[in-house]
Amino acid sequence: MEITALATLLLILVLSFMFIYSTWDKMYRKSNLPPGPTPLPVIGNLLHVKRGEMVKSLDQLKEKYGSIYTLYFGSRPVVILCSYQMVREVLIDHGDEFSNRGHMPTVDRFFNAHGPILSNGERWKQLRRFTLMTLRNFGMGKRSIEERIQEEANFLIEELRNHKRMTSLFFLRKIMLISFIISNKTQKV
Repeated sequence: MEITALATLLLILVLSFMFIYSTWDKMYRKSNLPPGPTPLPVIGNLLHVKRGEMVKSLDQLKEKYGSIYTLYFGSRPVVILCSYQMVREVLIDHGDEFSNRGHMPTVDRFFNAHGPILSNGERWKQLRRFTLMTLRNFGMGKRSIEERIQEEANFLIEELRNHKRMTSLFFLRKIMLISFIISNKTQKV
């Protein structure tokens, strides 16, 4: 009876080890990434980056792996660029290949990656073009819009100074109302 339990335990350990190794091998053996230290399963290279001494840790890794290398934070690969020339080459010379943001499942789940901040690729380019065109139509970059904003801000400050004797609850509600108006939202106050 004890031999059967021991054999079962040994079998479970061997299968667990094989599963962890195969998962680790699939996740961390990507040939298209720059070299870097070998990551551990689950935590990646978190032990290579010392808390409070991040710059020093990254500099030590630069000495060993060069001006571009890969670290894993958990299962997420992060490519580290350590020289001006490398940053320029990646972001300027090959900007189209590196213009997308990383995939963030939490953001995708809650926001569906919509809007000019959260979107990627061609959708982001279209939204950026539309946003800039709309802002320019409203006067972005022109002195006239700046003067109007300054004038309205001065009226707002003067109005708030005139009502400083009000109770704090009323004052807070007025500030909330102004905030909703500025952000172009409507809410019953």
